This record gives sequence, structure tokens and C-alpha cells, in this order.
Amino acid sequence: MPAPITDTIGDVIPILLRSRSTAFAFGCWSFVLIGWSGLLVPSLAREVEGGFRQTDVGLGLFYFVTALAYAGGSVLGGIATERVGRRAILSLAVALLGLGLIAQGMTGDWDVFVIAGVVRSVGSGAIDGGGNGLVLDLFRGNRGGRLNLLHLFFSLGALGAPFLLAARGVVGLSWQAVIVGTGVVALPLAGALVFTDLADGRARPDRGHDGQRSSLLALPLVVLAVAIGCYVASEIGVSNWLVRFLAAAPAATATSALGLFWAGLTAGRFVASRVADRFDHIRLGIAAALTAGTALGFAVLVPSLGASIVLFVVVGFASGPIFPLIVAIGGERFPDRAAAVSGVMVAASVVGAVVYPPLMGVMSVTVGLPVAMLGTAVVCIGCAAALAVVGRMPAPGAAHVVANPG
Repeated sequence: MPAPITDTIGDVIPILLRSRSTAFAFGCWSFVLIGWSGLLVPSLAREVEGGFRQTDVGLGLFYFVTALAYAGGSVLGGIATERVGRRAILSLAVALLGLGLIAQGMTGDWDVFVIAGVVRSVGSGAIDGGGNGLVLDLFRGNRGGRLNLLHLFFSLGALGAPFLLAARGVVGLSWQAVIVGTGVVALPLAGALVFTDLADGRARPDRGHDGQRSSLLALPLVVLAVAIGCYVASEIGVSNWLVRFLAAAPAATATSALGLFWAGLTAGRFVASRVADRFDHIRLGIAAALTAGTALGFAVLVPSLGASIVLFVVVGFASGPIFPLIVAIGGERFPDRAAAVSGVMVAASVVGAVVYPPLMGVMSVTVGLPVAMLGTAVVCIGCAAALAVVGRMPAPGAAHVVANPG
């Protein structure tokens, strides 16, 4: 007699939860959430400022505080993962993301909104570092492509936010309802991660070169941290302030331009997910950063609104592979410290987000937002310069190789 369907499902579910594909799928789901949630406030900048009676300076302070929390979550998440394992840390991180979003959407008080944003950002940072570390551990032969695929889902989440928020009036949704709904969607994932095999992630001395764990203070990692910090300062600077930069355009046009920027970034990551491992990761990263920085400068200076928006799409496309490539380079050079290295990379990226994009709010009311936007082009080119320096350094304890596809 055939086994009851409930018994069959009971046998299959544990196998699925132990599958590498399931772990990667949950990682992609979590990156959709952090991409989407990270674009909620920038997409709603005008409504948030008006609803809480804040200025660009107040919004910049919010970005600063939440960026610090994001960095803290990534570093502490990486350290904790090496001690207690990835499953506990990632499930807790997703729960913090969901609860923080629910609190943000339900409050009418600015201070509570900021505190809830801190909670959400701690969770997002731990997810970011933990997801990158998960891929570094799961896919050692094709990290560049898989990391770009992971970040493609981040981009899909970020891409959806501006477009759907711009159209939410059609179905009568308030912006607060969208934020609460996002938090509610996150909570089932937190539960699922508790039961999923996520490539433990705990550090073991015997995993390193000659039995020794790599030092996280090695010069190549420090320079990679500078590179990723410069890149994120540019990307987040554009993402956070593009709607305000296009203030002369209708709100729907400005919000759609932000969506198009993320569409370009999404397309860049999709292409890179297929071809990145066919090229030297450092050279590809340098070329992408130089292209993005140059296009960004022209996007700010060109007098035509249409041409500017098109150039911002080019910026997004060229920017797409940069972050995943830098993480892949870190994983290749420090293969025994995936959890910690990914946490350091994410934290360094947030330093870039903390140092420059919040400052753009102050620059907006002093020297002008166009000057601040030109600064994003300069730091993007600085990313290319830092990667060029890394390319001239020998890998500490592990040879730098270009992975083969597959």
C-alpha cells in the first residue's frame, strides 16, 4: 500500500532543509527583503519628511544612525557566527528585520521611527554579512557568479520598491501599510531558517593555511575594505538622494528614475552572474568602477533630464557587479574565514555609507546637492584605484585564482 501523502511530505521536508539549493534559496529571499526594505525610506523621502516634519538634515541623520547599526550588525553577526553558527544568527537577524519594520510602520513618533530603524538595520546588516558568508562557504568553485546571483535578488527587492511605492495610490495603500506588510512577510523566513542547514560557519583552526587562521588585519583585506567602502559611498549616495536631486521633476518621474537606476544595477548583476567567473575578478571590478564613476559624473552635469536618467541607468548597470566581486576577492584570499571576512566587508561598506551619504544632506543645504552628487563619482573612481592596489599585492596564505564556471 502506498505511504500516506503526509508521511511522504514528512520525509521530503527534512531532505529539502538540508539541501544546498534550499539554503541558497532562503539566502536569496533574505536579500530580496533587505534590498526592498533598504529602499523604503529613500523612496518615501518626501512623505517621511512631511509626515514627521523633518528636513534633509534630519533624514541624513536617520541614514547615519541606521548605517551605523547596519555596520554593527554585520560585524557582530560575523563574529557571532564563528562562535555559535550561522543558523541561529541568520534566523535572529531576519526576525529583527521584520519586527523593526512593523514598529516603523505603526508609529507616528520620529524618535520611535529612528529606534525601530536601528533594530531593522542591525538585522539587515547581519543578514547581509551572513548571506555573503553562506555563499562563500557553499560555492567555493564559482563565488563570483553565485555572489552576483545573490546580490541580483537584493537588486530585485530594491528595484521593486520605488516602482510599487509610486503606484501604491492606485490600490489605496498608505506608505505605513507597505512597511508593516514587509515586516510581516519577513517573519515566516525567520522561522524557516531555524530548521535549515546553512553551512555552519563556525571558525575552525584546522580550516586555515598550515593550520592557522588568516588575520583579518592583513593589508590586502584592509585595502579591499577601502574599495568596498568607496563603492558603497557612491551607490548609496546615488540611491538615497537621487529622488531629491531630481526635485524639479514630478514625484512619479523622480521615483521612477530611482527604480530605473536599480533596474540597471539588477541587469548588471544578472549579466555578471553568468560571466563573472570567466574573467579576473579584480580587473573586472576595476573596469566596472571606472565606467560607473565616469557615467555618474556626466549624469550630474548633463543639462537634459532624459539624458541624465539614461546615464543613471548606465551607472547602475556598471555598478552591479562591483560589490559581489569585491566580496568574492576577499573570500578567495581568505578562504578559511568566510563568515568573518564577509562581515568585515559589509561593515566596511557601511563605513562608506556612514561617512558620505549622510553628509550629502548637509551639503545639500550648503554647497548644493549637485556638488554632493559629483562627489559620488569621485569616490567610485577611488574604488577602482583601491582595487588596482590590491591587484599588485600577493595573496596572504592563499593563491589568488580565477574560479572556473560551474
